[in-house]
Amino acid sequence: MTHPTTHSAPAAVVAPARARAELLEKVEDRLHALLNDEYRRRTGDLRAAVLIESLAELVSAGDGRVRPQVLLTGYLAAGGSLEGPEAEAAVDAAAALELLDTCTLVRADVYDNAPLRRGLPALHVRHAGDHERNGWAGESRRFGECAATLGGDLALAWADRLARRLPPEAVRLWEELRTERALGLYTHEATAAAYLEDPWPGQCIAGCTDGCAAGWYALRHPLLLGAHLAGRPDLAGTYADYALPLHAAWRMRGFLSGGPEYDWEAELLREVLLEDRERAVAEEIIRDLTDRAGRVAAGSALSPEWREELAAFAGRVTAG
Repeated sequence: MTHPTTHSAPAAVVAPARARAELLEKVEDRLHALLNDEYRRRTGDLRAAVLIESLAELVSAGDGRVRPQVLLTGYLAAGGSLEGPEAEAAVDAAAALELLDTCTLVRADVYDNAPLRRGLPALHVRHAGDHERNGWAGESRRFGECAATLGGDLALAWADRLARRLPPEAVRLWEELRTERALGLYTHEATAAAYLEDPWPGQCIAGCTDGCAAGWYALRHPLLLGAHLAGRPDLAGTYADYALPLHAAWRMRGFLSGGPEYDWEAELLREVLLEDRERAVAEEIIRDLTDRAGRVAAGSALSPEWREELAAFAGRVTAG
């Protein structure tokens, strides 16, 4: 795939929020079309169709599309167009990120034995229920876990199919993200199993590195992918400097608000250690980190409207 050097519809002529919403709608269409095509292809194979249908329901139930939003923000801020081959590549990359997140969530639900995901029975729970209701041989729980793991494999295969259509440098970034995500998740589980996990996100504040479960690269790499797809690899340093404090503030907010990644240990730590004074200090740290990300955006080589939008985006991500 050749990477175009001209922009057919500069995003700068459209308000940032509207431009991102327009591309996010195309991401939804891309996901819907892919899932529908896969289901139609398998209508003659009832078993395969059931797995695809359950996975499609999970993907469709997602709201926010956080990673696609980050990627499209990086792409549009870098001058990416709303139409043409480079816009199609950005939509492919954003849809691939959503499918990668789906794979990660499905596998985390199996490991954590989570009952629900996005208001629906978790994939392993749904398929265990099918097994039990039909009186099939074997253990229902193990069947459900196997089905969910294969569903994660399927989402990952679809994500890689979309990513393979990207320009070579974007493919390299995709593969790097995939590798770091897998290693980071393993490191997280091994640390928790060894009773070495600290729910306080101090490492993020000190300066995250590759290989953590949350992974600041989960912000940095989507932004970098967006920059490369827009033909602006020179923004790599700016986006990395922006992502690092923003990720730390995001993780701190998750700890304070008790997000889904923080279990009962984090809740206990908040109750025991975070009295009003300590919580006020933590809020100040979040503000400082968010302001630092905003200053990076303000001093960047982006257009004025996108400098403002990146600063506002940081504030929205870390809002209490």
